[in-house]
Amino acid sequence: MTAAVRTPALSIGPIALDAPVVLAPMAGITNTAFRRLCREYGAGLYVSEMITSRALVERTPETMRLISHHPSEELRSVQLYGVDPKTVESAVGILVDEDRADHIDLNFGCPVPKVTRRGGGSALPWKRDLFAAIVRRAVERAGSIPVTVKMRIGIDDEHITYLDAGRIAEDAGVAAVALHGRTAAQHYSGRADWSAIAKLKETVTSVPVLGNGDIWQAEDALRMVAETGVDGVVVGRGCLGRPWLFGDLAAAFVGSDERHRPGLGQVADAFRRHAELLVEFFGEEDRACRDIRKHVAWYFKGYPVGGDARRALAAVESLAHLDELLGQLDRSVPYVAEGVEGQRGRAGGMRKPALPDGWLESRELSPAQREALIEDESDTRGG
Repeated sequence: MTAAVRTPALSIGPIALDAPVVLAPMAGITNTAFRRLCREYGAGLYVSEMITSRALVERTPETMRLISHHPSEELRSVQLYGVDPKTVESAVGILVDEDRADHIDLNFGCPVPKVTRRGGGSALPWKRDLFAAIVRRAVERAGSIPVTVKMRIGIDDEHITYLDAGRIAEDAGVAAVALHGRTAAQHYSGRADWSAIAKLKETVTSVPVLGNGDIWQAEDALRMVAETGVDGVVVGRGCLGRPWLFGDLAAAFVGSDERHRPGLGQVADAFRRHAELLVEFFGEEDRACRDIRKHVAWYFKGYPVGGDARRALAAVESLAHLDELLGQLDRSVPYVAEGVEGQRGRAGGMRKPALPDGWLESRELSPAQREALIEDESDTRGG
């Protein structure tokens, strides 16, 4: 086990966090319900799902619901995605002028084809002028609200962007920079390159640098800090089905060896609580039950829950039905570290990133590419 160490708390602009831990935005996962559940176990900054800037400017009903926060969320954090500087600036203006966020994160790390083929997400920092314009205008419009960026190493091993992007973001006045130690081509496959995170920390010196990738338990976070010197960690897939990971992280960063080791009964209770919070979030019990189904494999990973029980839980129709199914589990089953800990979520494999035509020919936008990006922003899907 990694030796317990005491790590200073993290400040992002004027926001002082009790633990140097950030929940990574995950589409369809980090809604208000999941954020509230994670907060019940530990401390940190909990970021919303990725919000499309154009959809926010157009005030689509789904987007306005996604940026809503429960009254208990004292720190309201929203992540924005966009490819047009003017649209991103306008979206930031809505969040600031209407007092809808205390922190804004800009997404430059998403590797999903529907995002990168528009030049967005992890493809965007390749165009230095576009990246600089988006970050600068967002920071200026945000005023006293801290803006951060989350990015990847680059598009692939031949098209690395993170050091340039880190310097540009720092010069633009961001409050922190986070790096996922993989390229877009990797998606979530292979191992995260923590040496790149260390190099970014050496390059960006005036604001906090956060590391992301392959943090499956608290000891991984301590090791990342020790090996890279980062100021904090960003946790994504490691908390799927394990909201108590944030409690473990908070303990680890103050030098405590205390860790959650939930038996099956405690896991079932957390799963039930998650479903209950989803009902409150969606306002529809049937929709909440449909949403909780995708969490079944994550929560019960490593526990002796048979195939029939898993299939039934993955088809749950109501909270009463859920209570019936959970009541059939053996709550006395203890925690089994070997099966529960380790990688979670699909890793997939290497794949060629989808990019706009001619995207890699230059580090600067051509007039045609600039016009095409603005047209793509008119599509409000995704938020």
